[in-house]
Amino acid sequence: MMTADFLVSDPSSALTPAASTPALRFTSGGETLQGILHIPAGPGPHPIVVVLHGFPGNERNFDLAQALRRAGYAALVFHYRGSWGMGGTWSWGHVLEDAAQVTAAIRTDEIAGAHRLDPRRLALVGHSLGGFTALMTAADDLTIGAVASVSGFNFGAVTPTFTDPAVRGGYVEAFEEELLPLRGTSGEALVAEMEAAGDAWSLARLAPRLADRPVLLVGTSRDTATPHEIHHEPMVRAYEAHPVPRLEHHVFPSDHALSDHRVALARTVVDFLDRRLAVAE
Repeated sequence: MMTADFLVSDPSSALTPAASTPALRFTSGGETLQGILHIPAGPGPHPIVVVLHGFPGNERNFDLAQALRRAGYAALVFHYRGSWGMGGTWSWGHVLEDAAQVTAAIRTDEIAGAHRLDPRRLALVGHSLGGFTALMTAADDLTIGAVASVSGFNFGAVTPTFTDPAVRGGYVEAFEEELLPLRGTSGEALVAEMEAAGDAWSLARLAPRLADRPVLLVGTSRDTATPHEIHHEPMVRAYEAHPVPRLEHHVFPSDHALSDHRVALARTVVDFLDRRLAVAE
């Protein structure tokens, strides 16, 4: 969308209106959620990318949002209920509800019209839990134009292993260690919620509902949180088998946060969106 390299070049200062970063508020489940919208310079209307962070959100991908803005996309980062100072309680189900509410709200005349956004071109890009949430949300909303999952956590691939008490206990303990920025939950509650959802949260089962959309799956080969052999490769096989015709997939030799592949990640996501996020008819 830009002739200059968006990773190393700022937009022209001659463009008007100038780029801006307003704070936005959304309502979900009776709670107020804080969002930060990265608006590119120029008149627009700009395509929209909602960037969904993971659990608990130590990596919130603001660098990706900034890169997306320089590439011409309006990028929104927000916090879910019960996280990072937001009201309410944290749960996996609340994350899904919040993503759906925010995705709908960002396209309303009140927000899109005020901030030069194009509601016809909207994509979701999520990391870890955010990748799960992006795919689940897109599967339920046919108007989402493209979706990308980065180091996505596939609940449906993990929950069956909870029949082993040692494995289940390991997840309870691991979740407990990440609760400081969250409120109203526990490791036991999060594991129990996964068990209750069961196969309904299997990302592999979403292939029929995503078959008409561009899908990007990014895995990581040095990832101990979402090992690609469990969370990435089986999904690729399932989406190829259905098939999902506009599937793209990569495995980077990096850790869960792609700590040493942030530039490669930005280039991959922007290239995908530039080719795939077309204007809806």
